[in-house]
Amino acid sequence: MAYDIPQLLSMSQSELDTLFTNSTPGDIPNGEAAGTAIVAPGSTYTPEVASMVNHFVWQGKTFDSTNGVLRNRILAFGLNAIVAKVYKSTSWFDNKECIVLDYSETSLVAHWIRDEIRSIGPGMYLGVVYWDKTRLIHFALQF
Repeated sequence: MAYDIPQLLSMSQSELDTLFTNSTPGDIPNGEAAGTAIVAPGSTYTPEVASMVNHFVWQGKTFDSTNGVLRNRILAFGLNAIVAKVYKSTSWFDNKECIVLDYSETSLVAHWIRDEIRSIGPGMYLGVVYWDKTRLIHFALQF
């Protein structure tokens, strides 16, 4: 089944967790992806929070699969900053394979952050953000 952003924003935490654990890593993506933060999943606030985050904080990620890195597009004007290493490894969520976005060695401001993503359809990835080992939020990447 193909998913779109409105569907993901309407899902509960449990539904997002199930979708993530039932998905495969897919290929490490390449190129620019629009990002959507999924905060307070399943609530009426989720679409508004996602829109605010997209306009003022985070627009998405730009992957360079050849070199195994990415840059986040941040702030209102889409500055390419906050670099992460990208590789496949075991998920902290369910011990299955995922694509890891690792900031521990590449970023002073985000060295405690780790993202994990899995493919949920053509050009669409669902991610989980960790602060140290504490799971924070889900996010979507659309290529």
